[in-house]
Amino acid sequence: MNEKSKLHVALEAGTFAITAEICPPRGTDTAGFIEKARLLKDEVVAANVTDNQRAVMRLSSLAASTLLIKEGVEPVFQITCRDRNRLAIQSDMLGAWTLGIKNVLALTGDHVSYGDHRGAKAVFDLDAVQLVSAIEGLNQGVNMQARELRGGTNFYLGAVVSPAADPFEPEWIRFEKKKSAGARFFQTQAIYDMDSFKSFFDDAEKKGVKILGGILLLKSAKMARFLNANVPGVAVPEALIQELEDSTDELEKGIEIAARQVRILRGYCHGAHIMAISQEESVPKIIGLS
Repeated sequence: MNEKSKLHVALEAGTFAITAEICPPRGTDTAGFIEKARLLKDEVVAANVTDNQRAVMRLSSLAASTLLIKEGVEPVFQITCRDRNRLAIQSDMLGAWTLGIKNVLALTGDHVSYGDHRGAKAVFDLDAVQLVSAIEGLNQGVNMQARELRGGTNFYLGAVVSPAADPFEPEWIRFEKKKSAGARFFQTQAIYDMDSFKSFFDDAEKKGVKILGGILLLKSAKMARFLNANVPGVAVPEALIQELEDSTDELEKGIEIAARQVRILRGYCHGAHIMAISQEESVPKIIGLS
């Protein structure tokens, strides 16, 4: 299974690649998850499967990614540093490869204090840079102890970056470290200031990596203000909040704004990553309007 993933091929060919996020269910009933997968199948090149996003317990990203493969949807398997030590991480990555998963996105992971199991013990044995390095090691056929594997992996390895981080310099340093550790593509946190993002993209592209701009669907002005107050690295301009407040249908206005952002990205960026958060049915409309 050494052929490249569809996402890898698309980005390498210069095709504007669109990915979207699908959150696994809070239980074993996968009907809704599969319905969303079928909805997105012909709309995106790959679908991200979140790993206990916001530290809320859900069906494992590994299992959900395997379900996507069965539905003919290419997964981007997300794995965080929060829940596993280096032994479990490497084991799960080998398992993912044998199950047919070709794309992986390495993240730090939201702290358990944000989630629904606040008494849980966070692991964070590795940080995000070390996680990228560990996966790249598996791609080279060795584990973290430099012991040769009986068969390695060949993941298309991605990481995340927050262009709106404040201060930005530490974020840029981490971006460069992840790139040096082996990350080949980056999905960004939600972006709203498109001029500022263009400046970031121009600098990041020079590093020889592919960038997917993160588009988070604003479902209401209330949601936008919540993001500004509670989510580091996300800054929704007041002008966009005013657009939402002045509209008769805030969700439809949010879809329009997201489509406009994707349209802008089509002019220069390598792709877009759409995060609709329980509103996956809006993704085809966003893409269609862009």
